[in-house]
Amino acid sequence: MSGAPARSATSQSAKMKKDESFLGKLGGTLVRKKKSKEVSDLHEEGKNAINTPMLPSGTEIHPEDTMLEENAERNMLDPTSRENPKFKDLQRVLIDWINNELEEDRIIVKDLEEDCYDGQVLQKLFEKLSGRKLNVAEVTQSEIGQKQKLQTVLEAVNELLRPHGWSIEWSVESIHAKNLVAIVYLLVALAMHYLAPIRLPEHVSVQVVVVKKREGILQTSHVTKELTSTTEMMMGRFERDAFDTLLDHAPDKLNVVKKSLITFVNKHLNKLNLEVTELESQFADGVYLVLLMGLLENYFVPLYNFFLTPENFEQKVHNVAFAFELMQDGGLKKPKARPEDVVNLNLKSTLRVLYNLFTNYKNSE
Repeated sequence: MSGAPARSATSQSAKMKKDESFLGKLGGTLVRKKKSKEVSDLHEEGKNAINTPMLPSGTEIHPEDTMLEENAERNMLDPTSRENPKFKDLQRVLIDWINNELEEDRIIVKDLEEDCYDGQVLQKLFEKLSGRKLNVAEVTQSEIGQKQKLQTVLEAVNELLRPHGWSIEWSVESIHAKNLVAIVYLLVALAMHYLAPIRLPEHVSVQVVVVKKREGILQTSHVTKELTSTTEMMMGRFERDAFDTLLDHAPDKLNVVKKSLITFVNKHLNKLNLEVTELESQFADGVYLVLLMGLLENYFVPLYNFFLTPENFEQKVHNVAFAFELMQDGGLKKPKARPEDVVNLNLKSTLRVLYNLFTNYKNSE
């Protein structure tokens, strides 16, 4: 009777030793796996350290960077540039512009990288600006479908912009990879080409980190990308015309042109007992432009369509923009000038608008 407990104790002791032995082996295996992973991680970290000796601090190294093919390269925005106040302001202006243009489509953009990469917003924006309908699927969830849509949109954009001397700083791959610099380049180009009624911040530049693979080694360098210059230069890309030459090289002849335009507008405005003596200031609120269009086209413009005594900048811009609409309704091309520039007393913009009217209506009574 006394031997049974002893055997039981011996059995339990043996079982515990067996369990300890098993746990020990298991623990050893886990430790070896952990050490093996640590060695692997250390090796990977060392490889990255060797491959990227010049990588700026704060710049994330992505797995695809180490997998670059020989002589391939990849660009990324430097973190310090991402926080640049002027760059942030440029993004805000572009986002507000897109949302204003696509308001009827009930599209709201909050983040350029996240909202533009799949081509949907870019498609709608290009169609609205160009008046063209692109042959693409409306909704595409797959990566292949998104890239096909981007391909169609960018082909149309490039076909439009390349003849005007634009350097194409974007591609299907860069846009789909949410490359913010490429997206901003594209949007700035579209805004400038279509004379968007926005004021782009001037002299916005960012630093881009370029990662290249040469002989198996990753090499990095910094490149400065100029996204915007001065407003005059940006708008001048498409607006350089006879008035620029006139203002720059023949200011004496400018007075002759101004007198001719004043005579022309007064010939018609006098019918309403109105008279212009200063082109720059008297057309800045848009009232005379609206009334002049009614006189030239022989119709009465309802007073509820515009502000007869505008009280602020927005109301003046509304008036000038409305006058531009009347011009287009009359068969004239869309004015190159922006309503904001006329309101801001920009002489060249005002001259362009009035000269366009003069060439089309100079024989009108």
